[in-house]
Amino acid sequence: MAEPRIAGEVFGRLPDGRAVQRVTLRGQGGFEARIINFGAALQALIMPDAKGGCEDVTLGYDELAGYVTERKFFGATVGRYANRIANAQFSLDGATVQLEANNGPNALHGGPNGFDRKLWDIADIADGAEPAVTLSYVSAHGEENYPGRLEVRLTYRVTGPAELSMEFVARADRSTILNLTNHSFFNLEGATSGLNTLDHRLTLTSDHFLAIDPTAIPLPGPPHPVAGTPFDFRVATPVGARIRDSHEQLRNGKGYDHNFCFAPDGALKLAARLEAPRSGRVLELLTDQPGLQVYSGNYLDGSVLGKGGKLYRQSDAICLEPQVWPNSPNRPDFPSPLLKPDSVYRHRTVYRFGVRT
Repeated sequence: MAEPRIAGEVFGRLPDGRAVQRVTLRGQGGFEARIINFGAALQALIMPDAKGGCEDVTLGYDELAGYVTERKFFGATVGRYANRIANAQFSLDGATVQLEANNGPNALHGGPNGFDRKLWDIADIADGAEPAVTLSYVSAHGEENYPGRLEVRLTYRVTGPAELSMEFVARADRSTILNLTNHSFFNLEGATSGLNTLDHRLTLTSDHFLAIDPTAIPLPGPPHPVAGTPFDFRVATPVGARIRDSHEQLRNGKGYDHNFCFAPDGALKLAARLEAPRSGRVLELLTDQPGLQVYSGNYLDGSVLGKGGKLYRQSDAICLEPQVWPNSPNRPDFPSPLLKPDSVYRHRTVYRFGVRT
């Protein structure tokens, strides 16, 4: 009998006594994805290196208490609206929707009590050649002041020897906006290695990025060409090669915290490739989303005690967040985040891991 490629356990309990489950999906060669239903988060991702040694390559916590007491978005599912909405408001069907500002004047990552703070239901578990877990959450009309009752399903599935796919599907009972993403912090040298990601080599298949103001809201006008700027990663370049250049956009973002733009055609395409020089690990990210927020861990300040008792510091990880462009509800020139009651929101992202040959 083949060894099961899926396992479950209680990861901890919330203050109100509800159990948080952790489901482990196994690939080959030691590859594992561990998902918890608090925040529908990718709690750990175990990946072999070039010599066959396996380590967790995502930042986070060893125990549930860290996820509950500190809102750092480690591995979390972010919604209803990932990233920022300017002045915490937008117009929909002729009415102004006022959100709660939780990032200076802006609304960030769904507000103070977004999807990353919710206990999702485990809707389905499937063993076999492609082990999978499906999580679901129903967001009530008016939750965080977003309109519409929203039903969301997220399936994590191992779709290759060392490949994890995520598929979001959502429906609403009235017009609303929606922008979901996974907010994993990657360090391909290992979450407890003590090494930062400034020498990770990053490739982005994007010719344009969104310039931002000091509050991280995209500036008026079209996307900016990456050519001739520190934002040109069309050829593999260390993350830290130009991060301290004297460039207004690096000052505004305190490093990289910018959206890179892709054709909004709904096709699954390679958006990013990340390589770690010591371990030889490689991550390829494919997505059907029109944007990829690249965040270089600028606000990790040594105050968070993470996995293995390590303090997380600036640039200890990099986030690659597929999504609709920031502030799209207020920018008719951007890809639309509108979800109508007669339509279905779909988002697919694939993390494909390997080693440098």
